Amino acid sequence: MEGASSGNGAAWPLPNVLSSAIHHALRRAQDEASLAILHSHTPKRSGVELSADRERLFGSLQTAGPFPIDERGQWLFPCPADAQQGKSSAVTHRPLEKSIPGSSSSLNSALRPVVSTCAPSKDKPKPWLTATAFQAYLNGTPCPGPSHFVEDKALFAAEHNIGIGIDPETETQDGERFYSASYLRLKDNVHLGLLCQCLDKGRGGKTADLDLIKSTFPNTGANTHILAGGQQRTCTVKRDTPPVLPLPVGPAITGTHVKWVLLSPAIFPELKESEKNSTPHPGGWLPSWIHPDTLELQLKDPALAARKEGEGRVSWRRRVAALGPIGAKLVAAIIPRAIPVTGWALQDSNDETGAFDVPGGARATHLAVPAGAVYYFEARNKDEARKLAAALNWHGVDGTSTISNRRSTLMGEKGFGLGVCGMWTAHNGDVPGHPAA
Repeated sequence: MEGASSGNGAAWPLPNVLSSAIHHALRRAQDEASLAILHSHTPKRSGVELSADRERLFGSLQTAGPFPIDERGQWLFPCPADAQQGKSSAVTHRPLEKSIPGSSSSLNSALRPVVSTCAPSKDKPKPWLTATAFQAYLNGTPCPGPSHFVEDKALFAAEHNIGIGIDPETETQDGERFYSASYLRLKDNVHLGLLCQCLDKGRGGKTADLDLIKSTFPNTGANTHILAGGQQRTCTVKRDTPPVLPLPVGPAITGTHVKWVLLSPAIFPELKESEKNSTPHPGGWLPSWIHPDTLELQLKDPALAARKEGEGRVSWRRRVAALGPIGAKLVAAIIPRAIPVTGWALQDSNDETGAFDVPGGARATHLAVPAGAVYYFEARNKDEARKLAAALNWHGVDGTSTISNRRSTLMGEKGFGLGVCGMWTAHNGDVPGHPAA
């Protein structure tokens, strides 16, 4: 017997899944005395604080991943959408030098088509690259051997099961639901790699020097476990503290053409017109920090926008607001099919009464730009191009031991919106039906 559809359960886990698992593990690991001394904050809605009974802990939790770690201990990353040759990190797709008027009825006419520069082939790209292969792709250097390109089947398999609905009161079959589902099962010696940090300053403290990740996962004595995913599967956690994060690093930018490649999905919601947002933004594939009409970048130079020592929050915000944006413009993009991001909310308390009478249910569904998507920019000059890379690279300008930039509008702290920059060159060859100028 099989149901009509096995769903999407065997897909690689989204960043919010493991972030939620770590959050719950932190809470379970603390006793009442520990919870009482941790820093907490009361959430606000429209600038008004909600009930004090809803204070939130672990607000400093930041995660990135999960990324596959193969049996050799190598971290793997999604294949870029402009490198579509099997077992090769060579670039196969490039934007044209100029836009083609009338080439699209829905997109901005200033956007250029991205075309393949290779002969047609049935040799499909592998979905995962090692850090070595990804670095060769970014640097434009010869690609390593075929062992650096990995297929899904080498990492995990889909396990198909039949399920029935359960009545929570009787704990027996509810007589209504019958379904099939597929679940991801990792192969032997394959792991989920997750970057995680949660530094707490305590209640009333000034410096965040309490490492909650280290205290929750001490790597001593019995193994530490977390429950992950909707099926609440048990995962064994082993903590490591590498001096350099195992993510691909953007090369030095020497020209004016910069491309940004997503290492993790990113969510850009629609923005309505408001006092803070004079121009509505469609969201979707277009980042919220790009003007929807002119395609000009809206981000500020990170070196100038950084908060100075001793600078007050109000004066810092006023100074940053007066800065002009980086001189760069989006000219093209390759966006694979969007992926849905949703979840399930538990029953919550009422803001006014404090009673748990707000029903839970499905969270809002967002369509995320998938990892591997590529955005192409042209900067005004080389200095602006370097500023652009510093604003988009996950490592910013501060080295490779800290994640500086998470460019997803939503859920950046959960690992969405990590990307790395490289350089690109335009394609000046003929495209069928559109000869080059």
